[in-house]
Formats: sequence, C-alpha cells, structure tokens
Amino acid sequence: MKIPNILTIGRIIIVPIFVLSFYIPGVVGDLVPFFLFVLASFTDYLDGLLARLYKEESKLGELLDPIADKILVCAALILLVMNGIIKNYEVIAAIIILTREILISGLREFLAKKAVHMPVSSLAKFKTFVQMFSIAILLTGETGNKLINFQDYNAQTIGIILLWLSAFLTLYTAYDYLAKGIMTVMDDDTKD
Repeated sequence: MKIPNILTIGRIIIVPIFVLSFYIPGVVGDLVPFFLFVLASFTDYLDGLLARLYKEESKLGELLDPIADKILVCAALILLVMNGIIKNYEVIAAIIILTREILISGLREFLAKKAVHMPVSSLAKFKTFVQMFSIAILLTGETGNKLINFQDYNAQTIGIILLWLSAFLTLYTAYDYLAKGIMTVMDDDTKD
C-alpha cells in the first residue's frame, strides 16, 4: 500500500465517524464534524500531491480517490439538509452539486471504457476548494455563528453564499466536462 492510497482509504473510513459525530449535541457536535471534514478534505489534497510528487499514482488510487470525495461531500450535504442548515431554495444548490458528482462520475467511467482520460481542470479544482470550504463553514453550526458574525453575515450566511458560488461553478465545470467528453466521443466515432 502506498501512502496516497492509505490517505484515500483513511478518508473513506473517516466518513462514518464524521456522520456519527454530527449527531453529538452542542459545541462538540459542531466542532468535531467540522474538524473531521477539514481533515478528510486535506487528505484529498495531500494524497494527490504525494502521488504526483513521488510518482505513486496507481489504478487503485485513481478509482478510490473520486469515490472517497463523493462519499464525503454527499454525506455532508445530506446531513446539512436533514438538519435544516441547508433549507428552502438553498437545497437546489446542494442538488446541483450532488447531480454533477453523479453525472461526471458516469462520464468519466464511460470515457475510461474508451481509454479517454479527462484531466481535472484548474477551475474544477477551485470549485472543489470553494465547495469544501462552504461545507466546512456550514458544519460549524451555531458555534460558527458565534465565532463569525459580521453585521448581517454570520458563518451560516457566508457558508450558503459560498455553497451557491460552488453550485454555479459546478454547473460551469459540468458543462465544460460534458462538452469535452461529447466532442471526444464524436471525434472517436468519426475515426472509426
């Protein structure tokens, strides 16, 4: 087992602990899931960095990394919706993010069968950062609101604004991936 793969598997293992910690009442229930989510998000960055740095990229890592990311993000968004932190029209932003995750996973799997590799764009990496940052802020709950409270903007308001920004970036990057994927498939079909 290589270190990047261990980090990815660790991220998957953190998810059930993260989910359970979300139900702890009070400040501990706000901060423990926040720290676990930040830790898991950091391992996502770290495993990719180490894999490239030490040339330890592997098929297992290529398979598990996006799955681990999606499990973490989906679990967090579902918990935040269930808890009412993401509510009303804000749920649309969460649905956009979840839909894109499923859609792009399907596209990548389809393209992999055709031996087509679609690298992650810089904008998609920025989208992921904004998405993770917004979710982390939302996970802080009332404790976050007490710590971050500028005039009409508390932690939850900032988190929701960033969630919408992430949703718009999600739509754009999804369109970009789909357009490139469709063009690649059409080019392949015309060559056959």
